[in-house]
This record gives sequence, C-alpha cells and structure tokens, in this order.
Amino acid sequence: MTDVQSYSGPNRVFSGIQPTGNLHLGNYLGALKKFVDLQAAGWTGIYCVVDLHAITQPHDPALLPDQTRQIAAAMLACGLDPDQSTVFVQSAVPAHAELAWIFNCVARMGWLEKMTQFKDKGGENSERVSVGLFDYPVLQAADILAYRATHVPVGEDQQQHLELSRNIAARFNQQYDAPGFFPEPEALIEGPGARIMSLKDGSKKMSKSDPSDLSRINLVDDRDTIARKIKKAKTDLLGDLPETEDGLEGRPEVENLVGIYSAFSGQSVEAVLAEFGGAGFGTFKPALAELAISHLAPITERMRAYMADPAEIDRALQKGAEKAHAISAPVIKEVRDVIGFWKS
Repeated sequence: MTDVQSYSGPNRVFSGIQPTGNLHLGNYLGALKKFVDLQAAGWTGIYCVVDLHAITQPHDPALLPDQTRQIAAAMLACGLDPDQSTVFVQSAVPAHAELAWIFNCVARMGWLEKMTQFKDKGGENSERVSVGLFDYPVLQAADILAYRATHVPVGEDQQQHLELSRNIAARFNQQYDAPGFFPEPEALIEGPGARIMSLKDGSKKMSKSDPSDLSRINLVDDRDTIARKIKKAKTDLLGDLPETEDGLEGRPEVENLVGIYSAFSGQSVEAVLAEFGGAGFGTFKPALAELAISHLAPITERMRAYMADPAEIDRALQKGAEKAHAISAPVIKEVRDVIGFWKS
C-alpha cells in the first residue's frame, strides 16, 4: 500500500448553502455573517453553492442556474472575498461526487437510518423519496472531507450530520489503515445568531419554505418591507421586555427578537435587556428595525448589483472552482491510491 501521510495542514472551514428560495435573516446571521467573520479572523474558508444537494428533491432545471447565482451573489454581497475565500458551485468540482460514492462504501445503513432530518423530510412517504434524499448526509461528508476541512459552522439541527462525517472519516482511516488521513471535523456553533426563529412562531426555525412571507426577512427585502415585518412580528400578551434573561423563559417570540438585536449589535442578551428592559415593543421594535435595516440594506443593494451582472458572478465562481479543484484533486488522488484503484 502507498505510504499514507496524516493530515497536518492548515485549519480549514467548509460550508455550503442550497440554491432553493430566497435567503433570509436566519441564513445571514446563522451562516453568511459568520463566514465573513471567520474570513476576517484569517481562517481558510471554502464555501459553495450545493446544487448537487438541491436536486435530491423536485426542482425546476430552468430556474436552477439563476438560483445558484443568487446564492453566490449573497455570499459576495455579504463580504466574502474570492481572493481570500474559495466561493464556487459544488457540481463544478468532480471531487464531491467521486468521494461521495467512495464514502457510500464506507458508511453503514444503520448510521443513515438514524438521521432525524430524513425522517422529518420524508415523513409518511419516506419509501417514495429519492435515494439521494436518504443519502445526502454522505455527500455532505464528501463535501467537507474533499478539502480535509477541520471545522464546519453548523446549527444545532446539523450536528447529527457532522457527527456522521466524523464517523465516516474515522471509519475510512481505520478501514484502509490510514491513521489520520482524514481529520475528524469539529463544529463551530458559538456566538449569537446560531438559531433564528420565525417572526410568526418562536418555536419554529426561520425557513425559506414557510408559506408566510411575514415569517422571515429576506435578504432581497427593501427597507420598508423589513420595517413592516418587524412591526408585525409576533410577541405575546405579557407586556414589556423583561429586565433579565430569566424573564425570557417561556416567551420564545420575545427571546427571538432580543436575540436578533443581540446578533446585529454585537451586544450580549443581558446588555440588550439592560438597555430595553421595561420598555414596550413600541419602543423596541422600531429600534430593532433601524438596526436591521442599517445592516441589511447595503447587502441588498450589493446583491442587486451582482444579479444585474451575472457575468461577474460567473467569473468569481469559475475562479473559486479552479481553487477548489486545486485543493481537492490531490486529496482524491491520494484516496484512490489508498483504496488501490487502478492507475492509468
């Protein structure tokens, strides 16, 4: 067998976003803003539009290219710099699909059957959904490990999938007597904004698929729309904001709005409540709207400028794909050697 070197390269962050529907405030605070913060902190970041994942469920092929560009435009508009980070489209880099098949032969059915998100998405029709929907956590593992990424920004609902990636990495290393070949990626979940909830129901995560547009703030919303949605955001009948964090218990909608203010302002929840505790929502909501608009309006303007120039988006994505291929191709070559595939 070829001599195998344990991974000892730089820390790398990997994440991806599906090109389905408009991105919203939860995507920004829970993902995009964190990507930009990590870039500013000097991390090596690899971020892609995961169109291979998008086709695990019914989609319109005619819309997919522009949906893909829209996600890329949001990444660029939020501040990801193609010269500092790698921004590309998943299907443009063959390593993802090839490594996913190899990992299909490493992962175990029992591992995938425990994935709660498949049960949620498949529901009573789980036997009729695509094999891809069942298997997509393995593709996620390939997405991450094709770059030997060491860290993944994830929400609480994705930690199970990241654990699967860790299990696949460990199993590959053990099965092929290649200790340390793949790192076991760690989660990055710290900081505010990790879980933004619906503006209409504090028990549900903000979602692109929610039928009510008032449940979310889209990154393409204009100033007036943002202000209107925050004004109409559900609170409760208990009155003013509490003065301490303990007072948020049992008030999910209020906790969500305070958390959004915290994420935008960089203040702790305690500091926000020290400022607004005892105040009514007639005071707090306009302040939150002003803060949200000050952050989101410039992003929306940059997004629209990018979408008006798709060639510029395509140039950035092509550059990113070349960078991604340069990182992943040597990894795949080593994987093929480790497995014992024929060399032409």
